[in-house]
Amino acid sequence: MEQGTRGELISRLAEAIRSVAAAHPLRVAIDGPPAAGKTTLADELAVALRARGRDVIRATIDDFLFPRAQRYRRGQYSAEGCYFDAHDHAGLCRVLLDPLGPGGDRRFQQAVYDRDTDTPSSPPAMTAPADAVLLFDGVFLLRPELVDRWDLRIFVSVPFEQTIDRAQDRGAALAGSPADTAGIERSWRDRYIPAQRLYFATARPTDHADVIVYNDQLQRPAWEVRSH
Repeated sequence: MEQGTRGELISRLAEAIRSVAAAHPLRVAIDGPPAAGKTTLADELAVALRARGRDVIRATIDDFLFPRAQRYRRGQYSAEGCYFDAHDHAGLCRVLLDPLGPGGDRRFQQAVYDRDTDTPSSPPAMTAPADAVLLFDGVFLLRPELVDRWDLRIFVSVPFEQTIDRAQDRGAALAGSPADTAGIERSWRDRYIPAQRLYFATARPTDHADVIVYNDQLQRPAWEVRSH
């Protein structure tokens, strides 16, 4: 276990990425509970890698959702619906992970879903350089359907109770006024946190992680680099 500044963490993760040899673009998963800080971490890491001359592809699981009617067909607060019905894993593999993987043609798309219109999306395909790095953040990335498609697996760990506080703060900031904190808390307690518990029980994601980032102290994180 190591602990340091935010900058030291980002430098350590950049070193971990540099240490992975692959004949295709490197596919990096940044997994963890909602509001753990995955997107921020991925964005910070992207800046650091680009400063080192690496071509970075940024993508997120939020662009690989199913339309709302399918996501919530078991109910708005269903944990099983959150885990089993929300994300288009087949589409993610088809348009992004497999093209960038071994034997792929490196022609990829960064989305299959448009959040603004709640409809499927098919953006223009792009071609990745062979030494590019995909930084992909989201929930449930180390589940059996996806775990073997990552070349490096980072798990961002935060106590569940703390994610509720962060979600409420984020909701208030986005709204520009006090948010519906009761609604956010119910979503977390009834849907998101139980879905994470289901994920841990069935997929054991931290067992598969190459790096675990303990992100409860944002400016003084700790991390653990594992050998698999």
